[in-house]
Amino acid sequence: MSKPCILRCAQLPDSAHRARLLEFLRSRYGVAEQDLEVREDPELTGGFVLTVDGYTYDYSVHGRMRQMDEALRTGAAAPDDAAELVETLRREIRSFQPRAEALELGTVLEVGDGIATADGLDRAVYGELVRFENGTEGMVMDLRSGSVGIILLGSEEGLGEGSSVRRTGRTVQVPVGEGLLGRVVNALGDPIDDLGPIDASDRYPVEREAGGVITREPVTVPLQTGILAIDAMVPIGRGQRELIVGDRQTGKTAIAVDTMLNQRDTGVICIYVAIGQKASSVARVQETLRSHGAMDHCIIVSATAGDSHSLQYIAPYAATAMGEYFMERGRDVLIVYDDLSKHAVAYRTLSLLLKRSPGREAYPGDVFYLHSRLLERACRVTKEYGGGSITALPIIETQAGDVSAYIPTNVISITDGQIYLESGLFFSGQRPAINVGLSVSRVGGAAQTRAIKKTAGTLRIDLARFRELEVFTQFSSDLDKATQQTLDHGRRLLELLKQPLYHPLPVSRQATLLYVATQGLLDDIPLEQVRGFADQLMERMETEHQDVLEEIQASGSLSGTAVETIRNTLDTCKAAFRGE
Repeated sequence: MSKPCILRCAQLPDSAHRARLLEFLRSRYGVAEQDLEVREDPELTGGFVLTVDGYTYDYSVHGRMRQMDEALRTGAAAPDDAAELVETLRREIRSFQPRAEALELGTVLEVGDGIATADGLDRAVYGELVRFENGTEGMVMDLRSGSVGIILLGSEEGLGEGSSVRRTGRTVQVPVGEGLLGRVVNALGDPIDDLGPIDASDRYPVEREAGGVITREPVTVPLQTGILAIDAMVPIGRGQRELIVGDRQTGKTAIAVDTMLNQRDTGVICIYVAIGQKASSVARVQETLRSHGAMDHCIIVSATAGDSHSLQYIAPYAATAMGEYFMERGRDVLIVYDDLSKHAVAYRTLSLLLKRSPGREAYPGDVFYLHSRLLERACRVTKEYGGGSITALPIIETQAGDVSAYIPTNVISITDGQIYLESGLFFSGQRPAINVGLSVSRVGGAAQTRAIKKTAGTLRIDLARFRELEVFTQFSSDLDKATQQTLDHGRRLLELLKQPLYHPLPVSRQATLLYVATQGLLDDIPLEQVRGFADQLMERMETEHQDVLEEIQASGSLSGTAVETIRNTLDTCKAAFRGE
């Protein structure tokens, strides 16, 4: 079967040249004379461009000029001095060697809303990086019979029907390495913080297959959030996936930022991924990390609401690739996805623009796979595979507290537990507004220090008993002594679990507070003074018994000597509190 062939020339060939060309095409590609189409294209300046069997061979002057332009763009950085710049250009031009390229070119059929449809890319694969004639890059996201759908990763200015697009033969990749630490980058890994170029160690594909069961270790090492309510009742381990879910403005991002601040001296690398957020919100997170001295071990990947849906779509995958670089080198990584609700919206938008059929609730049916293939990459790997870990904290925004909606239930089924934030608790002043009944960690005590596990053992049960009695007694004024004691104890526990913003607590302080609270040692303190009394207790412990706190922090356990010291200090504080 003969193959169609198109020859574009700056000037039409004479009969002799045409005969020699036909002979070559017949012997090499089996092209018959009637399948050869010759077109005159003065824009080529000189030479010709041959398209056959899905490939384009560029022997034109225009093509060589483009090659030289790319060589100059990817060469050494331009010097500031004009004379040196001229000399650099001369050196680059002298050393330039043109080559005959075999390109797989396609033609844009339509472009708009960050989407391009092209034909001629018969061998393109899903996720492949393609490059348009104006320099914009794109990713193949839809394969159809006769055309491909491409999401644009840059400006569509200068693109239109008839523009050319070529395959690169590789997937979309982002820079990785130590040079990213302390930087703010976009979804493609390009710096946007005006701190100069990034010294990348390597480039990783944004989409990678998650490791199998053989590569994984059990989650047993705690990742302390510094938030008393979470570390005590919903512990998180390194390599775990813990969902933060709740309505808008209930403190979801605050919990994630507190957790990042608490990793300052732990060696854990933190990556914050802003998906569809306001640029001002991202700047505020950056300033918070910097002002608390935590930015040096953090990376911010920003795909704000002002960025294209394409960049919002690939941002979490790109951030995970950055984290995998460190995980494979034995480092522990924490990634915050803020938030995956907007990520799903971006994916839905792209899918509908690509004219895919919408599924349940107007989302494509593969939205579960969208997040599962992302979150499955978070794990703790064995020594043979690097020995590091990625801990994922995805954030999901609910509507009116409905955790049974499509997106929340999807992510709940993928993750290893959830922290549910309740609007009613938040507006009543209980912050962080964690609903103890709906929050759970499927790793549990396996990722808890001995000190906190020992002191927080009855905390969840005491709070559950308090909630139950509170409901039944809210309309009753005559309560027996035992019921009143249970209610008073529960109120003091809740008061102690209140925590100021951006003030994560070390393990030693958490263990001390949990011990005095769960043992009922604060039940004789007036409710409105519990917080102040607890602060006084910790100030005295830090002033007079710093060695005991350091022992608890280092060992992760509460020894008999430490318990005795805490009790004695508590008695001293109570005596001072009563004026004795």
